[in-house]
Amino acid sequence: MLELLRIRDLALIEDAELEFSKGLNVLTGETGAGKSFILRAIDFLTGERMGAEMVRPGKEKAVVEALFARPEGDLVIRRELSAETGRSRVYLGDRLGSQEAVLELRPSLVLHTSQHGQQKLLQPAYQARILDGFLPEQSLLAEREEALSELRRILERRRELTARTEELARQREFLEFQRAEIEKVDPLPGEEEELLARKEGARDREHAAKALSEALDILGGDSPLTEGVAALARDMEAVSALFPEFEEERLAVEDFRLRLQALQNRLRRAEAEDGETIDLDALESRLFEISRLKRKLNKSLEQILALRDEIVENLNFLDSCGLDLKRLDKEETAAAKRLGDILARLNAARRAAGERLCRALEAELRGLGFSEHARVEYAFEPSEPYPGLAEDRARLLWVPNPGQPPRPLDKIASGGELSRFLLAVTSLKSSDELPTLIFDEVDAGIGGHTLNKVGDKLKSLAGRQQMLLITHWPQLASLAERHFLVSKEVEDGVTYTRCRRLGQTEIAAELTRMAGGGAPGASGASPHS
Repeated sequence: MLELLRIRDLALIEDAELEFSKGLNVLTGETGAGKSFILRAIDFLTGERMGAEMVRPGKEKAVVEALFARPEGDLVIRRELSAETGRSRVYLGDRLGSQEAVLELRPSLVLHTSQHGQQKLLQPAYQARILDGFLPEQSLLAEREEALSELRRILERRRELTARTEELARQREFLEFQRAEIEKVDPLPGEEEELLARKEGARDREHAAKALSEALDILGGDSPLTEGVAALARDMEAVSALFPEFEEERLAVEDFRLRLQALQNRLRRAEAEDGETIDLDALESRLFEISRLKRKLNKSLEQILALRDEIVENLNFLDSCGLDLKRLDKEETAAAKRLGDILARLNAARRAAGERLCRALEAELRGLGFSEHARVEYAFEPSEPYPGLAEDRARLLWVPNPGQPPRPLDKIASGGELSRFLLAVTSLKSSDELPTLIFDEVDAGIGGHTLNKVGDKLKSLAGRQQMLLITHWPQLASLAERHFLVSKEVEDGVTYTRCRRLGQTEIAAELTRMAGGGAPGASGASPHS
């Protein structure tokens, strides 16, 4: 139940606070006073969009707040609309929420029927949804959607497979050429870097081997350095014997001779141990093969290796897609059969529910002033949600007078008839949560005795769940538990829409105004006379 509604800086409303009661709450006022803005504020609060132009001129934002009393506890919703950006913010309790979250809550909070709702009644799709709302097994609709979604998934997968197969089939010759070129070389991951490192290492060893050979030639070649130093050592021995002051130099020469001899021995051992031979020509040849493959495919070696894997994957896919398509055929057949079984049950359920709903509507309409001969029928036309499968699409047919053939509701129903039809449909809807019913001039186009019957129906519905009603008829306004007057006033050149609850004396005066100055609630009185 909507207990409290506050609106600030929305359109012409500066600040309005409405505290509603259980049962029937009525909003009245002159045409153009702004009654519909109250309901638009509720729609905005419960998820509908609203443009920045709806913010009162000169204000930063419009704010709509409401307190809903629910079985599980009170719920406060606040929504703000920025004049600068046109964006809105939603708060559920003290937490920031989303428009989607409020839209999910809306069916349990309010059910807004209006002249717009009357026009929706003329749409075959809406008429079909009304019938679906009265199906005893609502799970059938979920099963249908699930089966259809599964079929769409299978068909989409088939489309993707077929498209990819056709594209790869066109490329197959080129893919196999690329694979053959890569397989000729058969490169390995990191091979190019390894070959370049080995090539560089071979060159270093080649330089070292040449230097070792030259060193050995110097030490023991045709004019060996070791023999010269040995001769020098012998000569220094004779010199130091004659000239003792050269003893230190003799020792240095002898030490040098011994060091050269040790060096020569080590170099010979190193030469003997270096048995590794690196084929630089083979290295160069392999590097050339890899380089030529890179130029031919215009890719790096890393990209070529990735391409090889991709080619193998694509060619394997081409070879196996036939099996995948056969598997999808089986899945599609099974899913289609499942959908067919569900549709058969759904079609039968719709026809049975349509019969019950039509009889119930006829009873409701008779209580709203229609002839006892008035008839309502649902016509069913087949449609194909999937080739070869038929689903009944329901459309309302209307026989307001005996002797006439059934015709679509949108072809013959008047505005007043649509108002009562909408009221009859609403009264048949059941809900455990019983949202607040909102009627915006649902009484348009009717009067006299029929108006009294509509009033009785509204009063009966209001006994079941809270109702907000905008009306121009005093007969209906007089039934309210609470009566709110919406007025437009101009102060200092500024226009305001104001809404206030009326007391008993004010209610009598308002009902008199609505009756055109006659007795309040006079039967058949026109609110515009």
